[in-house]
Amino acid sequence: MHPILSDFRRFVWYLAAWLMTGVLLSRLLFSAGYAGWGYSLTFTLPVVLVFGFIVTSPYYICRTFPLTKRTFFLVFLIFGSSSIVSGLLLLAISEAWNMLLMSVTEQGKALTISNQLAIIIFITGLAVYLISLLAYDVLITFENLRDAKRREAHSLLHAREAELQVLRTQIEPHFLFNSLNSISALTSIDPAAARNMAISLADFFRKTLTLSEHKMITVREELDLCSHFLAVEKIRYGQKLEVGITADRDTELALIPPMSLQPLFENAIKHGIRQLSEGGVISASISRRNDWLHIRVQNPVSDKVATDNGIGLGLTNLRERFHTLYGDRSRVHWSRTDELFFVEISLPTECNQRADTI
Repeated sequence: MHPILSDFRRFVWYLAAWLMTGVLLSRLLFSAGYAGWGYSLTFTLPVVLVFGFIVTSPYYICRTFPLTKRTFFLVFLIFGSSSIVSGLLLLAISEAWNMLLMSVTEQGKALTISNQLAIIIFITGLAVYLISLLAYDVLITFENLRDAKRREAHSLLHAREAELQVLRTQIEPHFLFNSLNSISALTSIDPAAARNMAISLADFFRKTLTLSEHKMITVREELDLCSHFLAVEKIRYGQKLEVGITADRDTELALIPPMSLQPLFENAIKHGIRQLSEGGVISASISRRNDWLHIRVQNPVSDKVATDNGIGLGLTNLRERFHTLYGDRSRVHWSRTDELFFVEISLPTECNQRADTI
């Protein structure tokens, strides 16, 4: 589609520009003494409007012969010949219109197109056409750059979604395999606990499948998901596992990626509670300050566990997911003391908008 002819607003501005050009040329003809002011306007305005449509054709020439396929000979042949034809067309239109006007105008008031004026009209048509060719070349270049950026953004979105899917598939089977092993062990020791654990596990994955259809879910929904996960782990560890979660009321409807909190509890259990014979308490807090959502999880950790072993796959994947979604605006930091392991996360709340597509 032509960028001017296909856009009504651009088309109106384009016509206005040519009308102003016609008024200017009329003024020049009148000032040079070629004709009176009224005749100059009557002669010039129709000519420039018709020529304005002629000089929309360079767009199609530039499209047909893009910069990457041009040679010097091709440019000289196509662009040169089309410019000469354009100059001749402008001269022919001017001559024809002037003859028509002369037939209905009083003698002495009509415009006489001398050889000098004819050369000026021809050169003007040729020059304007060449300028139009260059202008459309620039316009097409910008269009190509914009299309390239749009395609690049589209590709990045697909790549980001693919990366997130890979990260999710790394997280979910990790928990599933551990739970199935626990259920297998419980079937011979405590069949009722094994049954309850299987039901809780099914509830967790049912909830996971439902929420995975969205790119963002509320904190409340994520906490509900975590409750199913912790129900499974509570059966597995019994009194060894205690969890305390506090969430400010203004954070419940804030949106975060699915499976954002669950890896934190999984990591705390795997690298903390499981390593301690007496177990311990996992504490989690969620707050909102200014335009940031802050999440903090801490758990006891054995001094025999190396710092690197306390990181786990879950936290590494979580950091990569947040970086993919938020870039440098997200922050995932972990540290430890002799007895406690801390994970602190900060996310920009301005990005927390539910969407089915990223």
